[in-house]
Amino acid sequence: MTIKTFLPKKIRGIALLTVSVLSVVMIPVAQSQLVFRNTVTGDVLDLSFGKKGEKTEAVEHFLNTGENLYNTDDEAIKAGESLFMTACSGCHGHHAEGKLGPALGDDYYTYPKNANDKGLFEPIYGGARSMMGPQYNNLTKDEILHIMAWVRSVYWGSADKADWLTEEQKANFKPAEVPEDFKEAMDNFNKTHH
Repeated sequence: MTIKTFLPKKIRGIALLTVSVLSVVMIPVAQSQLVFRNTVTGDVLDLSFGKKGEKTEAVEHFLNTGENLYNTDDEAIKAGESLFMTACSGCHGHHAEGKLGPALGDDYYTYPKNANDKGLFEPIYGGARSMMGPQYNNLTKDEILHIMAWVRSVYWGSADKADWLTEEQKANFKPAEVPEDFKEAMDNFNKTHH
C-alpha cells in the first residue's frame, strides 16, 4: 500500500531537510542532562563562549554528570595548583585561605551550591557577585576542572558538607591541614566577636 502525498516535492524536500537539521542540532542538547546557571542571575550559562581548549574526557563527563574526574587524580591536582596560583591566589590566597575573596578550603560556602562540583564550576565559569568576574575567557573548562580538583584537595572542612565526595570517600575523609594564616585570622576574629 502506498500513501499519496499532496505536498509538492520541493516542500517535502525542505521539510525533510528541516527535520534532519533539527535532529542533528538537538542531539547535543539531549546528551547533556545538566543545565549550568549563572550564580547571580540564575540565567542559563552559554558554555560555548570563552577560551577554547581540547575537549577532554573529563570535560565531557563533567558536563553530563557534574562529577569532576580530576578530584582523585594526583597529576591533575598538581596542575590545578599551578593554575590556581596564577589565576586565583591573588584574591583567594596561596593556600585557599582567602584574601580579598573568600577562603575556599573551609566549609563555609559563600554560595551553598559550592558544596558540589557543578555548583563550584558555575561561579568560576560565569562569575558571581562583588569582584568574582567570569573566568571563561581566562581559563578553559578543563583548566577550571583542574583548579577545582586542587581546591577540593586542600579542603579542611567537614566531610558532611562535602557533597562532591561519595559516601565511601566521606567515610575515609581526612581534612587537609588548615593554613596558618587562616587559623590566625579566625582566632583573631573569634577573640573580637565573642
